[in-house]
This record gives sequence, C-alpha cells and structure tokens, in this order.
Amino acid sequence: MRQLILPFMLSGILVATPALADWNLDSGRSHLSFVTIKAKDVAEVNTFDEIHGVIDDQGQVVVTLMLDSVDTLVPIRNERMRTFLFDTTDYKEAVLKAKVDPELVSGMAVGEIKQLSAEGNLSLHGKTQPMTLSMQAVKVDAGTVMVASLKPLIVDAAKFGLGDGVEKLREIAGLESISEAVPVTFVMTFVTAPTAAK
Repeated sequence: MRQLILPFMLSGILVATPALADWNLDSGRSHLSFVTIKAKDVAEVNTFDEIHGVIDDQGQVVVTLMLDSVDTLVPIRNERMRTFLFDTTDYKEAVLKAKVDPELVSGMAVGEIKQLSAEGNLSLHGKTQPMTLSMQAVKVDAGTVMVASLKPLIVDAAKFGLGDGVEKLREIAGLESISEAVPVTFVMTFVTAPTAAK
C-alpha cells in the first residue's frame, strides 16, 4: 500500500513524501501566524491569507506565502507592511524550501503522531537564510497529513534586509520600539489523491 506520509514545511517547513504522488497544501485547513512586538511588551498576531505548497515524490517541499495577503486586522497597517516592510511591488512572496527523508514517516498508521525536524531555507526580500523546523505530524487519514510547529521559528528581520522597513514602521506609528525578532508558528495540512489498490 502506498500510504506514505510527509509533513510540511515552509516554508516550510519540513515533511515527508509519498511514493509516486505529490502532496498539495490544503489552504482551507492550513494556517501560519507571526507575532510582532512593539513598545517593548505589546504583542500582536498577524497572518497570511494566501499560502501555497507542494511536496513532490522526491521529498522536496516548497511552501509559498503571498506577501500581499498579510493580515494584521487593521487595513492601514496591512498597507504599511506591504509598502514599507515587505516591499511587495518588488518582492511578491516568501518561499520556504526543505527536503526530508521520506523514510522518517513512511510507516505511520492513520491516527499515529510523530515528532520530526527538518533543515530548510527561507527566501524573503531577496535574502535566503537557513531554518531548522521542529514539528509534530499526524496521519489524519490515508490521503491527509497535518503538520504543526512544536517550537516557533524565530525570523530575524535584519538578516532579510528588513531592518529599515521595521524602523520606518516604528517612525510612522510613533512607537518607542518594534522588535526585529519575529516568532512564527504554523499548522499545515497536505492532501493527496487516493491511490488505486493493487
């Protein structure tokens, strides 16, 4: 039976892969959020509404975040992030790539939960940085695997050339500070078409 599983991730992010089939991100059952911290101790949760992802039959994972879809729950803040932080005119997306040995989870049964880690690379604003992902995966059914972060990813804005953008947002909002270290968490669901029984 070709009941191989593979988790994500961005990412991410990441997961394992099925034999002779691609796994596609189910955006309706996937979620990624990041926390911004301003004025020393005021935390705000932000998300991206548009996420795409695939894991191919070689175990290559590619997760894409469309930066224009950033959602802070405040329209003017969304626009400022697009313009001054992400510069979405020139940089449309963030891409997380990783490759995981499919043997890590190939024996998972439906309902089984496993912990795993993966090394990947995040490309954002013309820069690429390595990322280590700690995740928990569950085989929901024969064609569905859900992967969630066990530990937040810490994205350093300065390493991606976003430091000036953070400073611009701070000035516009009249804040004392905005942290350049951003925790990121996710829950990703991947699905594959059922394989005909042999």
